[in-house]
This record gives sequence, C-alpha cells and structure tokens, in this order.
Amino acid sequence: MGISGLTLRDFRNYARAELTLGERLTVVVGPNGAGKTNLLEALYFGCTARSPRTSNERELIRRGQSTTRVTVTHEDADGARHLIEVGFSVGEPKRLRLDGAALASLTAGINRPLMSVFLPDRLALVKGPPAPRRAHLDHLVAALWPARSGARSAYSQALAQRNALLGRVRSGAAPQDALAPWEQTLARRGIELMGSRAEAAELLAGPFAEQAAALGLRDEARLRYRPRSAATEPGTLEAELRERRGADVERGFTAHGPHRDDLRLSHGGESMRSYGSQGQQRVTLLALLLGERDLLERECGSAPVMLLDDVMSELDGERRELLAARLTASGQALLTATGVDHVPIADPDEVAIVEVGEGVVLDRPEAASAQA
Repeated sequence: MGISGLTLRDFRNYARAELTLGERLTVVVGPNGAGKTNLLEALYFGCTARSPRTSNERELIRRGQSTTRVTVTHEDADGARHLIEVGFSVGEPKRLRLDGAALASLTAGINRPLMSVFLPDRLALVKGPPAPRRAHLDHLVAALWPARSGARSAYSQALAQRNALLGRVRSGAAPQDALAPWEQTLARRGIELMGSRAEAAELLAGPFAEQAAALGLRDEARLRYRPRSAATEPGTLEAELRERRGADVERGFTAHGPHRDDLRLSHGGESMRSYGSQGQQRVTLLALLLGERDLLERECGSAPVMLLDDVMSELDGERRELLAARLTASGQALLTATGVDHVPIADPDEVAIVEVGEGVVLDRPEAASAQA
C-alpha cells in the first residue's frame, strides 16, 4: 500500500499545493519556515483526519480562509487506487470520504495507509511520563488487531464511571458497595487491555532491539511492558480494586489498574527516560518507530508510511547514513531537511526530492536555492 499523491487547499500556509511521492523515500527540502512540516502534517491529516501537532484544528485553515481540504491518493496491496478526502469549515464537523463515499471516521480497519510520525516533540515518548507511551502502545494494538481497537475506550468509560461514583461515595450520596458493578466491568475490560498490550509489546521487543542495533546503539536495547497489576484474570484485578476502595474514596479517583501502566525502554540495562542522552533518546524513538514498521509489515502485510520531521539535525554522520539506508530499504517515508546534503543518499534513483518555498511546492530546484 503506497501513497502516490497529496493535494491540499488552504491548509496552513498553502493556498494550493500538489505533491507527488516517491515509492520509497521522499525528501522535502527548503528553508526554515517555508512549510515543510506543514506538508507532513497535511499528509497525516489526510490519512487519519487529525493533526499530529495540535488539537485546535482551526489552526489548520490558512489565515483569512474558513475552509480547508486535503486529498490523498494511494494504492492498496492489490494495486487498486483509492482517494481519501478530508475537509472541514469553521464551525462545522469534518467531512470524510473514501472513493466518494461518506465516512464517519478514518479508523485503522478501513482501506487507508497506516501512519508513523516523528516530530521533535515526540521525544516525550522516550523521556516523558508514562501516559504517551501507554497511548502509543494502544495505537499499535489497534493497528495490529483492528477488532481490539475499542478496548482502550471501553476501559476508559468504565474507569470514568467508577471515578464519578467514588465522588458520590465520598460525599455520602452512595454506599461503597455501589462500586462493585463498575469494578467488575473495569476488571474485565482491564484484563483484556493488559493482555493486548503485553502481546503487542512482546512482538515489538525483537524488531525494536534490531533497529536500535542497526542505528548504532552500542549496548543492548530492550522494550518491556510494565503493568501496574500482576493480575491475569478479572477476578484478581477486581479483588485488588475492592481492597483499595477506601483509599480511592479518600483521594477521589482510581489509583490502580492499566491506566497506570508503562512501557520501559532501556539501553544497557539503564532507563532511556532517566539516563539516556538526547542523541540516544532520539535514536531510541527512531528504533521504536522503525521496529513498529517492521512488525506491522510482517503481521499485517503493510508497513506504515513514515513521516520524519527534522530528524537528521541532531544525528551524527554515521547515524544519518544508517537511517537513510533503513528508509530506502523498504516501505515508504517522507522526510524534511533544510538541504539535500543533510540526507546521505547512496542511490539517487531511490529518492524523490521535493523543494518548497514559502507555502509553495516548487517546480524547479533553482527556485528553491534562490529563495533560500
């Protein structure tokens, strides 16, 4: 499954733009502020109907306009062409279409490319708190097994209900025994969620370690799922929740369960979150994303499209070469850089170069040089 074209209208700083992607690696080059990252964001938005950079989607519409639209053309594993359209106007819901048919959402189960994105602020996956890592692992679960994609939301709904009831118990409006039905539901959903997370992490551990080694991490890199509870069946987790009722009533929220899990990333036995250098954390994130690409290609037959923004800026020359080799070996990727010389390219025929000016995709290389 590959993306062949991207068209956008009134998206960020682009009034109109069309982009043709290469079969492997596409490098978007141009000066800072020209709109390179905006093209990556537009492609992600066109395939998922959400932005990887902001929750305020009004920011996506070009200044002075009230409507934006992104169109993505791609081919599936059988070679059939498909068209995804995502657009919205201020004050109106998004409009989603696949091959002309309206959709309620762009879920992982429909015929659309999977996406994997590297942005500088995504280093929080390595050096930040557990919540982003939990969410990332749950997204991997949904990509691997679309039928399980509702597990996280089902657990979150049960958790919200128990938390709301804790407040009523604390105020005297409800007895503690009223928590029992929600604890039963929470335990059942929690075991389902923990099982999927553990299975996904076990599958990912090998590809992650292989990619970390390939990108030059000297010591062994490991990925391990760390659940808050050791329970393996609903009854045990339900008992743990019941034992903690009094403390949870006092604090007003549920402090135990899968919503407190973590994904530990280590190098040479040391936590990358606590002890990794900026460069090591950057390589660890790349290894995580590349490992997921390998896993999804193996398990699902289709690798996610990788979107990498300013990824080369803090890598040394050796790691730049290693990463470029990985990106041109398989799958499809879109990478931004201020100059082509930042991306070591062994075979120019394997790479498509796209040059941008300020809000414009340029037709001629010399035009980009002149504006820079």
